Amino acid sequence: MGPHPAVAQVRLAVRRGLSGAGLDPGDLVLAACSGGADSLALASALAFEAPRLGLRCGGVTVDHGLQPGSDERARKVTKALEGMGLHPVESVAVDVARPGEPGYPGPEAAARAARYAALHRAAGACGAAAVLLAHTVDDQAETVLLGLARGSGARSLAGMPERTGPFLRPLLGIARAATRAACAAQDLEPWDDPQNADPGFARARVRHRLLPALEAELGPGVTEALARSARLLRADADLLDELANNELERIAPAGSGHPLPLDTLAVLPEAIRSRVLRNAAIAAGCPPGALTARHVAGLEELVTGWRGQRWADLPGGIRAWRRYGKLQFGSGDDGEGTGGRE
Repeated sequence: MGPHPAVAQVRLAVRRGLSGAGLDPGDLVLAACSGGADSLALASALAFEAPRLGLRCGGVTVDHGLQPGSDERARKVTKALEGMGLHPVESVAVDVARPGEPGYPGPEAAARAARYAALHRAAGACGAAAVLLAHTVDDQAETVLLGLARGSGARSLAGMPERTGPFLRPLLGIARAATRAACAAQDLEPWDDPQNADPGFARARVRHRLLPALEAELGPGVTEALARSARLLRADADLLDELANNELERIAPAGSGHPLPLDTLAVLPEAIRSRVLRNAAIAAGCPPGALTARHVAGLEELVTGWRGQRWADLPGGIRAWRRYGKLQFGSGDDGEGTGGRE
């Protein structure tokens, strides 16, 4: 008799994700695991599938230090991963940015930034070729709704890609209910992070209030429809991003911090110009997670709607201003004294 249908579903998704990732025999792949149902099911599937594909498999858990007993939780996750036969298994403690610190992007974004940085370091330290993340179709739908509510543009509405650098997301087509069923079928005991149900976090409100309300009012299938919309938008967003990167390289060949000619910016299509401005701000030092559509709109005003305003303040202590027919970026003090002059 074969495995439970949910176990088979998760394993198949992981097998397809690994097979399409361009990995070489003997490469090491890590499963990022918090101890929740999604990541436990993912780690178990990796332990099963990797040897059959000629790959090595390990695991990593990140201790954010945001809750009492988080270190003990990390030890339990490490033990569970080792029990699956994963090796090496790493536990990484991180310092998450706090309110009041420069460029603080909010609690969720701060934790996410610290987590991804830790996963990058862990992968580099053990020579891993890829890190698997356990985002499901439900996570994708939540991401799309959050992006829509924040007015974040096509890139946010495109959701999470299946691959970002070394990070692979093979479960984007799998429902959260399936990962929980897979854990139950394998006697894996997931940990339910209380922050995932804390209404103080926007994602928790989307998960437990907004999506159920949409399903109740519009009928079943809203989650899958949102994820499908993300897939359809992603190709468009990828093309626009590529065009914007090419434009930025063309008009600022000297790299980050190089002034951008206002006349050249002004004639770009808005969809390209907004991306050029966002990329230029990030290159100048703005934390990507803290840079919002409102900040980009402020840059747009300096280019196409200038009425004598002095500058646009951006996250991370960065400021943009007009001078001598160019848009310039620098630290907050660099724009002092420019007034409303060109």
